[in-house]
Amino acid sequence: MNGSTGFLSSCLLVALCLVSTVSGVRAGTVEFLDGPAGQGYYSIGVMSFAERRFKTILKQQYDFSCGSAALASLLAFHYEDTVGELEVFGDMWDHGDQERIKTQGFSLLDMKLYLERRGYKADGFKIGLEQLAAKRVPAITIINNKGYLHFVVIKGLEESSVLLGDPALGLKRVGLQEFEAAWNNRILFVIRNKKNIANRHFNNVDEWSLTPKAPLATGVDNGSLATFNLMRPGRYDF
Repeated sequence: MNGSTGFLSSCLLVALCLVSTVSGVRAGTVEFLDGPAGQGYYSIGVMSFAERRFKTILKQQYDFSCGSAALASLLAFHYEDTVGELEVFGDMWDHGDQERIKTQGFSLLDMKLYLERRGYKADGFKIGLEQLAAKRVPAITIINNKGYLHFVVIKGLEESSVLLGDPALGLKRVGLQEFEAAWNNRILFVIRNKKNIANRHFNNVDEWSLTPKAPLATGVDNGSLATFNLMRPGRYDF
């Protein structure tokens, strides 16, 4: 992977971000009675679907900040480099063309320069997903969602699915054909050093499990439900 810096600098790709409000029940603890006489209780930890979606992707705070949220997520969840969206946003804002950023959002060049200041080497490449899968590293790319250009993180790849970290919508499993249709520029922005760290956090099974094909099936464990029904007070218990 070389010879692409000039290409990246000359093309200065930019993307406006989707505005999205994700609502849902907050996580908490549900308490159940532990016996027919109501003595004691047991609790089950609960995580809402909204919180599952944003467990390993940072939610963008501004209309045009999907770039900074995607980059902060890439570093925090794939390179063990904990950094917040606002920190990334502030640094790229201070060092970037602020008038352009106001109207067009951050560019891949803004990200590249930020990463260089932080000790990373990164570039954009026109390569296929199969090459990314072989390298086992995450990437930032731009997708076209009904006319809106939007930065997302490619967090994993399967034969027919792509695991995306979307700063507006959270984690999502997208069919390969659906992704290909929205992936117009065919450019993958990747970090070229610290590959050993990236390999450990790419195609993470735990992340895939946060986006199950049939999410309702994971809502309640059947064994737990049977136990709950068994211990539930009867109509004549007080």
